[in-house]
Amino acid sequence: MLFELNPLHLAEGLVWYIVFLFSTVCHEAAHAFASLKLADRTAHEGGQVTLDPLPHIRREPIGMVVIPIVSFLMSGWMMGWASAPYDPAWAMRYPRRSALMALAGPSANFVLFAIAFLMIRAGVAFEWFYAPDSITFSQVTVAVAAKGVSVAVAKFLSILFSLNLILCVFNLLPLPPLDGSSIFPLFLERRMGQEYLDFLHRNRSFAFFGLYVAWQFFHVIFNPIHLFVLNLLYPGLQYH
Repeated sequence: MLFELNPLHLAEGLVWYIVFLFSTVCHEAAHAFASLKLADRTAHEGGQVTLDPLPHIRREPIGMVVIPIVSFLMSGWMMGWASAPYDPAWAMRYPRRSALMALAGPSANFVLFAIAFLMIRAGVAFEWFYAPDSITFSQVTVAVAAKGVSVAVAKFLSILFSLNLILCVFNLLPLPPLDGSSIFPLFLERRMGQEYLDFLHRNRSFAFFGLYVAWQFFHVIFNPIHLFVLNLLYPGLQYH
């Protein structure tokens, strides 16, 4: 079922896409920057250590352009993907470095989510924003003014809050090919970490199964987390 389209929804879709591009590029640039600092230059040489969206779009045009637009038209919010290259031989030599590189992407999304959280709290404290009766991914906070810049800022912060929480939680699920599945070597002895990464490398077909399971059960994990952070954002209101 297509999301109803009118000028307001098209404008909202544009804000969603701007936030999606920025958030996804930050995620992949964080992976690329971490791998560079940890002695893998693959992503750097591929031009991925940048907040310029064009290299990331050229690498994954379907995940960065087509799927976000289709998902918005179908559901009213956006999802997609990008990727940063790395050297598998480097990962096998340094499994803990590889795990830190994997953790960098969701960490970037958490930072963006935290910034949105704090800015919404500040807006409420200064009486620029207020808590809506009903929360959606596009409406986490509402501007006190009926029109003007604060309305656009409230929409931007709402989407920044929602999308980066989604990206952080989803990518931390411990299922291949998500980042969460690559973090385990951080807690394993080096040899065990290498064996684990070798197992993932030799069984890439698990990626399709992992994505299917993650998508089917994501709401079970995400919904209580989402509710928890909303009640932290607006203490005393008790959303449910």
